[in-house]
Amino acid sequence: MTLRRGIPPLLILLALTGCSADELPNVQIAAVGRAPVTEVVEAPATIGARATATLRSPAQGTIAKLYVSDGDRVKKGQLLARISSPQAQDQLSQAKKAAKPVKAPRLSLGAQNVKLVSFNTRTKLFDQARAEARKIDDRTARKQVLNAISLAETQHKAQTRALSKIADDLNRTINGVLSRLTSGLGGLTSSMSSLQAASLTQAKAAVKVAKSTVDSLTVKAPFSGIVSLGRASGGTGGGTSGLSGLLSQIPGAAQQLPAVPSSSSSGGTPVAVGVPVSAGDSIVTVTDVSTLTLAADVDETDVLLVKEGTQADVELDAVPGATYKAEVTGVGVTPMESSTGGVSYPVRLTLGSGTFDDGAEAPTPKPGMSAVTRLTVRESPSAVAAPAAAIVTSGRESVVWVVKDGKAERRVVKLGAQGDDLVEVLSGLNVGDRIVVKGADSVRQGQQLS
Repeated sequence: MTLRRGIPPLLILLALTGCSADELPNVQIAAVGRAPVTEVVEAPATIGARATATLRSPAQGTIAKLYVSDGDRVKKGQLLARISSPQAQDQLSQAKKAAKPVKAPRLSLGAQNVKLVSFNTRTKLFDQARAEARKIDDRTARKQVLNAISLAETQHKAQTRALSKIADDLNRTINGVLSRLTSGLGGLTSSMSSLQAASLTQAKAAVKVAKSTVDSLTVKAPFSGIVSLGRASGGTGGGTSGLSGLLSQIPGAAQQLPAVPSSSSSGGTPVAVGVPVSAGDSIVTVTDVSTLTLAADVDETDVLLVKEGTQADVELDAVPGATYKAEVTGVGVTPMESSTGGVSYPVRLTLGSGTFDDGAEAPTPKPGMSAVTRLTVRESPSAVAAPAAAIVTSGRESVVWVVKDGKAERRVVKLGAQGDDLVEVLSGLNVGDRIVVKGADSVRQGQQLS
């Protein structure tokens, strides 16, 4: 539930003038005055970092060298770890061999049958990968992995279809040559050249993928920040790591593998020199804390009041007695279910420095800490102000009881900023008007008040 808090009322009400205790014991009357009114919206929030990147192993192997420890500060491009992966090196070597041009074979006119290379669609491999992907508990991660597999399969099928078409053309050409010995070998030679060129193009693409995997075995910081070492599944091939192994065999799929939360992430082996790792295992996470952010969940009833640049005060559970400054940098449009069952919207803020009640400097928070933001959504420094208790809600209308000629008169008002104790009255009241400030819900039209 969203709470609104305002500046405590100043002495805007004149001396209470009321009826005797015997006449109207529950009704009090006061005059309207001017005072500052501030409307504040409270929302739960979480401290975040400027950027976070989890660097994962691109292939199965072993941690050969670690250059950092937990909590170390690193700079962009700094070497963090090296992974030894004979499997990745072997795949690169095989890809390079396949990419070497080969001399076209000599054709004999006496040949009665020509057997072309069969193109393997690897259907079983994709099916196995999908089966492993469906074991992932996290729905979002599972969807991302299945999408990566489908994309890789689509690309592979497209390449296979292209090569199959060339092979079909070649078959037709060969059949024409066999039926017309005098037609020459020009068309056949052209088709063979096209087939060889297409195969070479695919092989070169495989070299790029394999080389990218090998290059990624040298782990470097993508930006400056603080490092946290991850946990490895131990290269057992179970769960997500088994899926990663299957994806690494599919052309192009390994590079599309999203960050999948492994079932062993909380109970795996801490990353250390000599520890086996599987493709997709977290090696190190780099967190940039140069600028701290806030992610607040603002209720739908208040989010339209929040604008870019709105100022806020922030309190943290971890730092009692301290208040931090913050400023709204963006308001999201994607609704979320709030903790109370309603709808809320994400609001992003930058977090500034904080101070304790005695003026001492507060410590710098850490990402993930819980907080409460108090966003100042409306301010009126010199408002026509009335106590919140004087406002009676009637359907869609806000009503106050004005004392006129000693009797109660119903007056519809338009409200502006709404604090806990005071509300701003935009229309319907003037400074000096005498209104019911206590017991307003029991007053009736024309009732004698004084």
